[in-house]
Amino acid sequence: MSLSRVTVVIPNRNTRQWLPGCLDGLRTQTFQDFEVLLVDNRSTDDSVDFARKHYPEVRVLTAAKQGFAPTVNVGIAAAQSEYIVLLNVDTQPRPTWLAALVSAMDAAPPKVGGIASKMLQLSDPMRIDNAGDTLSWYGSARKQGLGEPATAYNEPREVFSICAGAALYRRSFLQMVGSFDEHFGSYLEDIDVGLRGRLFGYRYLYEPAAEILHQSHGAGTPHARYVQLITRNRLAILLKNVPSVLLIKHAPTLLYGQFYYFLAYKRPWHSVLGWGGFMLLIPYLLRQRRKILRHSCLSNAAIDTLLGNKFGEIPLPELLSNKVQQILGKGSATDLYC
Repeated sequence: MSLSRVTVVIPNRNTRQWLPGCLDGLRTQTFQDFEVLLVDNRSTDDSVDFARKHYPEVRVLTAAKQGFAPTVNVGIAAAQSEYIVLLNVDTQPRPTWLAALVSAMDAAPPKVGGIASKMLQLSDPMRIDNAGDTLSWYGSARKQGLGEPATAYNEPREVFSICAGAALYRRSFLQMVGSFDEHFGSYLEDIDVGLRGRLFGYRYLYEPAAEILHQSHGAGTPHARYVQLITRNRLAILLKNVPSVLLIKHAPTLLYGQFYYFLAYKRPWHSVLGWGGFMLLIPYLLRQRRKILRHSCLSNAAIDTLLGNKFGEIPLPELLSNKVQQILGKGSATDLYC
């Protein structure tokens, strides 16, 4: 039996409520040369039984370790197709979504490792959720276009990295740069892959015709746990992939970013836990950095320009003012999820 051109990998953990929208959307795709792998991560709801009963075309696999990275790695390892799509379960793809991704990759040069979707907000499809990812020297990973009108970002373009919630990768790219780092568990593991691929000479494109609806954090983690993981992983990405001379150069900016998020997240204990988790990972991260930078084809100057100097958050004085107003009962500080 011939292999499908595309394997769609969907991580699942107690997300029964989102399965119909996602899987029904896949059934309506104009491009049909694909198989679907639902990788379950120890769900305790009836999501697996539901998928097997109502979507017999979906192959169900099991992941032993918890987290996005180890879960999708199971699907990536099982895939034999030319292209691999990673898809969050809290999405609803429009009928031409997959066709647009495949067409864009078919036309792309070999050093394009992945294609980003135009992700629209499920709760308000007239607003963008994600049109490609950025990473700054503050340690902030940002969704380009977040909250902007859906009519924006209508031209294909190169992006720093792509959101693995709805992205197409070359299988050969993932074999070359390595799968998602399971030490990250969940959050920013796609930025880590994106930066690592950049160091190896790969690029990424954004395809506006690949429209998909996404409920941000629909299948997500409690906020306190989220703060712990993203605090750890934000630092881990930079130590793992960036030369020491650049870390030293941008240390004040990076430290400012950590102080800012410590205040903004309003979970001081979980921020501390995140820093502690990062420190425990340092020996592993340094070993990985030596391997990665040994194969990097970019100069320090080129790496320096990859990351931006734009923070993208409200100014610190405004954040502090909001917190004072919250204490006085006159307002609420901004919650950040980036």
